Amino acid sequence: MLRGIDVSAYQSSSFDTDGLSFAFIKATEGRSYINPRLSAQTEHARDAGLVVGFYHFLWPGNLTAQAEYFVKHAPEKGSDLLAVDWETTGDGTHASNAEKDSFIRKVKSLRPNHRVLLYCNRNFWLNVDTTSYAGDGLWIADYVTAGEPRIKAKWRFHQYTSDPHDKDVADFSSKAALKKWADDA
Repeated sequence: MLRGIDVSAYQSSSFDTDGLSFAFIKATEGRSYINPRLSAQTEHARDAGLVVGFYHFLWPGNLTAQAEYFVKHAPEKGSDLLAVDWETTGDGTHASNAEKDSFIRKVKSLRPNHRVLLYCNRNFWLNVDTTSYAGDGLWIADYVTAGEPRIKAKWRFHQYTSDPHDKDVADFSSKAALKKWADDA
């Protein structure tokens, strides 16, 4: 298993990369928020030689506008990964299954040479999701032993803790295998 991290504006732009193979960085949310540390965090991850992914926190409604906003602001490099963060919003709502699926498909059409993933927690996957559509792969959050999420679906990434920050593992044999998978979108 490969080790990784996901960061947002809450983390430093010089997060610890020792022993990591990949990093996911929050890029955008809705149609108006851009992570103010996006450029610095991206540069830091790239300088460390990590495979880099970007995620968008999805709000209900205006899916095309949100997808366009995300790809406009997420840096674009050949092997970058893209993900939609599907969970409950600050006002207690969440995008529907159809909206989540539509967003993934729209991002894929706007960036056809990139892998597009679904990030959600175990509860969403088991109790909210009705389509099992995760684009090019599932990134599941379940705070248990790294690499052992309590789901039956095939997953690519597993966020296994948020203490002291979000830590992840990837189900790839090597960093080269992850990069090849990302490149072969």
